[in-house]
Amino acid sequence: MVALDREKLQHGGLMLFSKLIRTKDPARLQGDELGGIGGRTTTEGGGPGGAGQLKKCLTTFDLTSLGVGSCVGTGMYLVAGMVAKNVAGPAVILSFIIAAVASIFSGVCYAEFGVRVPNTSGGAYMYSYVTVGEFMAFVIGWNMILEELIGTSACACALSACFDALLHYKISNTTEMAFGTIYDTTPDILASFLILAMAGILVAGVQKSIQFNNAFNAVNFVVWIFIMIASCFYMDTKNWTEHGGFMPMGWSGVLTGAATCFYAFIGFDIIATTGEEAVNARKSIPYSIVLSLVIVTIAYVSSSAVITLMVPYNEVDEEAALVGVFGMVGAPKSKQVVALGAVAGLTVSMFGSFFSLPRIVYAMAKDGLIFQSLSAIWNVTGTPALATIIFGVGASLAALFFSLHMLVEMMSIGTLLAYTLVSMCVLILRYQPHSKTLIELLPESIRTPIPGTPVRGSPTKTLTNVCSY
Repeated sequence: MVALDREKLQHGGLMLFSKLIRTKDPARLQGDELGGIGGRTTTEGGGPGGAGQLKKCLTTFDLTSLGVGSCVGTGMYLVAGMVAKNVAGPAVILSFIIAAVASIFSGVCYAEFGVRVPNTSGGAYMYSYVTVGEFMAFVIGWNMILEELIGTSACACALSACFDALLHYKISNTTEMAFGTIYDTTPDILASFLILAMAGILVAGVQKSIQFNNAFNAVNFVVWIFIMIASCFYMDTKNWTEHGGFMPMGWSGVLTGAATCFYAFIGFDIIATTGEEAVNARKSIPYSIVLSLVIVTIAYVSSSAVITLMVPYNEVDEEAALVGVFGMVGAPKSKQVVALGAVAGLTVSMFGSFFSLPRIVYAMAKDGLIFQSLSAIWNVTGTPALATIIFGVGASLAALFFSLHMLVEMMSIGTLLAYTLVSMCVLILRYQPHSKTLIELLPESIRTPIPGTPVRGSPTKTLTNVCSY
């Protein structure tokens, strides 16, 4: 009797474990043939922009622009100066190169999944669902939602601080006088408003929002060209030979700086969440991930060189380095032009974080892991409008009450978890010679695949068909 109870308990435990790691078949995901978990289905529209389908309208250029925009603003205008002054000196260039190599390794993992599972939304959430199962997909999905929500709030706070600095801190002073402080932090009303405005742009439709992104990226590109030309008149190589030389903190400073610089590359994974909207996802996603990483690396290295050649690294304004150096060398008009680029860069960085947020929510809701009403697509614009509005309000509240420093600290761990899991999933796919997913490693008697997935050994029977016999 005891042995029987132990056997039943063991069997029940294995059944529960198999449910937690049940996966989706990548071949069945193409064309959105699966309805959801446990027989749950979503309402399908009759065509693009229907009740459950996003519009396919994004090209490789659009995806590359999205990836570049989501990264380049924070790296050029914030991270480069901060690392140069506090950690690495002029060797921040090497820190960015090392971080770029690490990012490219992560990027090719995303690119490989972009080829294996191309026509899906959700990015790391869907990749983990395909490989390691439902429970880890649920954890990573919520992790990504919080990461993008916090990232949107952080970019909005940085953009608000930029406007505040341009107006000589009149915005923050006025707000503090009118509302006081909450936990020693002045409520950032402007950042909250910027997020709500961005939500309106995203709800207006993917084509209009991508045009908005491309326009601001074009402004940032023109400003980058201006920086490269104008800085040539103020560069001094003595700033690399004096003041401690090129590597004043040695290799320890370079490697420590690389750890910080890595987070300037956060954003290329946003491309992976657009699989359902890409015209040719199988080619566009891997190409655009690699292209965007190469472009932002060039932008970061060149900007770091400009900053550290124009002024000594220990005199850099870490909060606005690229803008500040032109003021320090007596070029106020150039400073205004660069400030315009900073506004454009931080705007598209906020757009990139916010763009992927409702798409992750949409993918999870369509699978039934969160409220299915959040997967509704507004027929007028073909966007997940409800998810965009609800989580936009959440991001605006986070920007209102949390400081930029707190938001950045909360963001880092989420990104690290997502990148690590995707890299592990690639290893699992490659080094399971006779199985594609973890569930195939279990005994057949306790497997619980999602209804609608094919039964091994029968090309026509599915779990639903077998149960009906």
